[in-house]
Amino acid sequence: MFNPQDPSYIPNCRYRYDFCSENLKELCLGRIITVDEIGLCSVLGKCKSLEKLCLQFVLGLTDSDIVTLAQNCKNLKSISLQLEPMFCEEPEGRVFRTPLTDDSLKALALGCRMLQAVELTMFSCEPSYPEIGFSQEGLVMLFQSCPIRDLVLCGANIFDDEGMKAILSARFLESLELMDCKAITDAGIRLHAYSPSLVNLTLRQCDGFSDAGVSEIVSSRKLNSLIIEGCSRVSQKVVLGAAKSVHCDQHYPGYGELDRSSVKSGLDLVPKIFSWVWDSPL
Repeated sequence: MFNPQDPSYIPNCRYRYDFCSENLKELCLGRIITVDEIGLCSVLGKCKSLEKLCLQFVLGLTDSDIVTLAQNCKNLKSISLQLEPMFCEEPEGRVFRTPLTDDSLKALALGCRMLQAVELTMFSCEPSYPEIGFSQEGLVMLFQSCPIRDLVLCGANIFDDEGMKAILSARFLESLELMDCKAITDAGIRLHAYSPSLVNLTLRQCDGFSDAGVSEIVSSRKLNSLIIEGCSRVSQKVVLGAAKSVHCDQHYPGYGELDRSSVKSGLDLVPKIFSWVWDSPL
């Protein structure tokens, strides 16, 4: 079993892999193991200028890491979290869920008020069992607290029509992408015919809604981009001419084949991924 304590840890010792990160702008970490004392929490505590963070299936990730991020990275504008369920210690015992909870969402909502892009992926979570550490209330709180323009939800089987109704108040939301969100029906999707700023809509592998719900969106507003893939109850005839750019396919390319670098690299078989961008000092 993974032990989060490092027996070689020495308090206040500067480790040789410490690096100067005060000017770090972007950080992407994938398929690594982090530990409490000298791991991700230590790094994020030093990244005062961080604007973009991508964490892909990080083993040992906890709410404490995200709380540290929110307390120190006030300029954060984009966050991508790809999570999968694992055994987590709770007061009532070990539970099988994704590692982050609403405590992380609350910290981001309070500390990262410039957050504009959010991608949350819950991978391999069963829809019939609450394997997601977030609640719908926690997600809505984050979406309503920050000026989010770009939102991606994948595998969020806890997010339903009530959640869709709540994010209507996210008045800056321009791009919405839903993947494998099984609880959203026509009643929820049609609400976004009235979303004040929505111009880009992507729906992938969502079978809870049909032509009836999607048609209300496309008839009420002119979208810049509409992508529908693998939604078995949505037909091509509904989306023709619905946006400046339209793509509709009954087939879904698969999670690892999506044209988004953060997602593709997160599913890479290479066990460790490190990438970073610094802002060069004058």
